[in-house]
Amino acid sequence: MRDVESGVSKHYASYDVLSRIRTALAEMGHDPDRVSPEVLKPVDEFHIGGAEATSALLEKLSIRPDMQVLDIGSGIGGPARMIAARYGCHVTGVDLTPHFVETARALSTMCGMADCVHFEVGSAVALPLGDASFDLALLLHVGMNVPDKVALFREARRVLRDGGTFAIYEVMRTGDGELSFPVPWAETPDLSALETPETYHDAAKAAGFALQAEENRREVALDFFARLQAQAASGAPPPLGLHNLMGPTVKEKVANMIAAVRAGTIAPIQMIFSAAHH
Repeated sequence: MRDVESGVSKHYASYDVLSRIRTALAEMGHDPDRVSPEVLKPVDEFHIGGAEATSALLEKLSIRPDMQVLDIGSGIGGPARMIAARYGCHVTGVDLTPHFVETARALSTMCGMADCVHFEVGSAVALPLGDASFDLALLLHVGMNVPDKVALFREARRVLRDGGTFAIYEVMRTGDGELSFPVPWAETPDLSALETPETYHDAAKAAGFALQAEENRREVALDFFARLQAQAASGAPPPLGLHNLMGPTVKEKVANMIAAVRAGTIAPIQMIFSAAHH
């Protein structure tokens, strides 16, 4: 497990994300020390569908300003900032990669949001957080890097209050067929821990969660990819984008992921669980 975690952390930390983002912002005519959270959306929502997908999930949840929200595998903090800005609640993010946590903090300061979002380095299967301290937890494209789904759900259940909500949006294996590497979450197969929806259901149930809603977002993803490809065909990529996070193999990573979604091998799936009373 540790080997996978250190491999995953290295995979995401290999590019100096913060300086790339600052350079891109300056190129776009923004003051890198004072930006609106909206400006960062092309780069800080690292999952299929980006900010639109985060919004689609949030709309299914009843989020109130008094809630304590946790983003497990928070990356550079985009979803956490979106939730804090939109709903006025306090959000905590935990990520395995120290460089992402530093970047998340720096970007939040640049946006003037340092007081409503808080980021910590930690593992999804050993969260550095107290029991029953959150009302809502999110997991956006993180499970593909966590081999132990049972431990992942058990930890989410531990930090959630009874009746709390666990909302996930994950790439899952939905068909047979080989996946070609690299993909955005793994250069090599040993870092990929794709599982089927059934595996997620079983792990959730074992941890004391009840499934409230589920949606396969494959069609939405294909539409998103078509728009990305149209944008790519129209010239140079914009200065700020997910390519800032994916390094030199970005084209192969994205192409392999799109091919697998088209083939029905994988799909992004949204699931919403409630934490049953102990």
